[in-house]
Amino acid sequence: MREFFAYGEKVAGYEVRVLNEREARAGAGILFVGAFLGLTNGVMLGTAIFSEFFVTFFAIDFTIRVIQPRYAPSLLLGRFFVRNQKPEYVGATQKRFAWALGLILAWPMFYYLVIDFQPNPIKVVVCLICMSLLFLESAFSVCLGCKIYGFIKRKDPMYCPGGVCEIQTKDPVQKFNLVQLIILLTTVGLIFLGTYEYFTKLPDRTAFSKKIKILMMSQVELDAIQKAKEKAEEDAFFNGDE
Repeated sequence: MREFFAYGEKVAGYEVRVLNEREARAGAGILFVGAFLGLTNGVMLGTAIFSEFFVTFFAIDFTIRVIQPRYAPSLLLGRFFVRNQKPEYVGATQKRFAWALGLILAWPMFYYLVIDFQPNPIKVVVCLICMSLLFLESAFSVCLGCKIYGFIKRKDPMYCPGGVCEIQTKDPVQKFNLVQLIILLTTVGLIFLGTYEYFTKLPDRTAFSKKIKILMMSQVELDAIQKAKEKAEEDAFFNGDE
């Protein structure tokens, strides 16, 4: 019974209990796909049915992760897909803290999406935050919650994903020369420009696209729209009198 509640696995050569980071990344990728499908269904099709099922699964899954991750459904799915890969062990304590942050986001989302449905932009923002955290972990092995844990503890935790807690100097292959840096910055700039152009020129077919377009407009553009609206109302009023 004591071993059942012990968090993480004992592995020879490691001073603390650990978890398989490859398994965690695979689980994060699976959850990211579910969250992405739920968001796109809500925005494009105007239905929250998929999201209701996903958020229920997400909340239960993260509850199990915080209690005992060896029985979490998404991690077991991840284990199936990476079962032939060599494990990459990371400290269990910081992963538990990171998943607890996800749990804090999950249950309020469950209540406002499944129990008492209340569509509002805040839920979209929370969803995007969850998706960003899942994407960072699955694609880049970046555990933001682990970094927050290290900041709170005022010391680096042991066995971080990617060995970031132990690495002191970068190898040449990890650094950027001038040409690479220019290409990197140009790529990032084009991504932001493309995102801005997409949202500002997207047809107003959904409430979400309208909201995003308004949020990304300058004050001058908003003032111009307001003046045009007032003028149209004024013209309609006088034309109606005639």
